[in-house]
Amino acid sequence: MPAGGLHSTAPGGGSGDAAIAEDFQEHKSNVSVSGRGTVIKMLPDAFGEARHQKFLLRLDSGQTILVAHNIDIAGRVEGLKEGDAVEFSGEYVWDPQGGVVHWTHHDPEGRHAPGWLRHDGHFYQ
Repeated sequence: MPAGGLHSTAPGGGSGDAAIAEDFQEHKSNVSVSGRGTVIKMLPDAFGEARHQKFLLRLDSGQTILVAHNIDIAGRVEGLKEGDAVEFSGEYVWDPQGGVVHWTHHDPEGRHAPGWLRHDGHFYQ
């Protein structure tokens, strides 16, 4: 289990917001989370060891989170735009702006819990 505990919810479940809000308030990191949000801003891809598609989600609670989705492993979420709903499962890392969710894909080495994204009927892992 990742450090900080596990907050596992069904995709689109309401308790995901509460768990993420608690993680944010308690400055927790490396916590498994899942939930649903609305894209409020598309950001430029990040380039480094791996390429990441980045976007901001607003949860129903009003909290915003940054999603950093590894597109070298899971592939780009095609057609994603502001206003779209996205379901997610991944690892939450605290930051003062609301937090980051990454590991939204499988681990090719099998050492990390798999995450995923769902958008417009398509599943990305």
